Amino acid sequence: MLKNVTQAKNSLIEQLKLQVGHISNRIEAQGQAVFGEGNVLSTDEITDLSVQFLELMVMLLDTENPLDSQQPAFRALKTFFGNISKQIVARGGRMEDFVRYMQFLQRCFIESLGQDEKVAPEEMRAILLLLSSVFNELLLAVFQTYLEEKERTIEAQQRELRETSTPITEIWDGVLTLPIIGTLDSSRTLLIMEALLNRIAQERASAVVMDVTGVHTVDSQVSHHMIQMVRAIQLMGATAILTGIRPEIARAMTSLNIDLGNVTTRATLSDGLKEAFRLLGVHVSRAA
Repeated sequence: MLKNVTQAKNSLIEQLKLQVGHISNRIEAQGQAVFGEGNVLSTDEITDLSVQFLELMVMLLDTENPLDSQQPAFRALKTFFGNISKQIVARGGRMEDFVRYMQFLQRCFIESLGQDEKVAPEEMRAILLLLSSVFNELLLAVFQTYLEEKERTIEAQQRELRETSTPITEIWDGVLTLPIIGTLDSSRTLLIMEALLNRIAQERASAVVMDVTGVHTVDSQVSHHMIQMVRAIQLMGATAILTGIRPEIARAMTSLNIDLGNVTTRATLSDGLKEAFRLLGVHVSRAA
């Protein structure tokens, strides 16, 4: 096996030396057709891609065992393709096009070998196996990089969504407001509670006005979480003021059969703010 690999890599290196100009021109032309026309990569970048790929490929073939994916030359080639794929996707290119381009690179080597009548069938078979193994490994590395980038993007979007779904604002020294809009399920309620308690500790808030005017439906479990949120705010030393409670939410909360005597409620957000200011001894009046 190793003898065949050695024979195959020597033949590939020889072919690269003999046809490097032809192969390089084909790679550049294909890169221009795939990435240049859509301005995904510039002409200089496509030229650099071609040169670096051939240099790294020669470096890999020059090692004792090019199939060893853990050696530095193989890792350098994987890193190279991983970085290029990230760059292409970040600029709006398609991963599918890049994979087809990598398949073209492999085909370039094979077609150049087919023009050499000195390459025996058995030697050709060893070369094909070598190229197939190397490029399969590279394609897996590129897909892995793509999936990692995709996962990072999804996590960033979820983080942004979490931040925008909990718009906690300090409207006055010691007074926080939290307008809740949309569907309030258990997981979102827990998320809001965590963010709110952290913000109370950070701002040393004395009053929190939670406005649920924009919440249309809640189930008994969510109502239970809301009461827990109120209790948690009270344990933090702040006063919770619920505003904008709709009739259906009121019915859901009373159905819990728990003591709501310590829960401060007001009809509107404006009334809730007035209550918060009153608790802090703040007087707001029109300018004379």
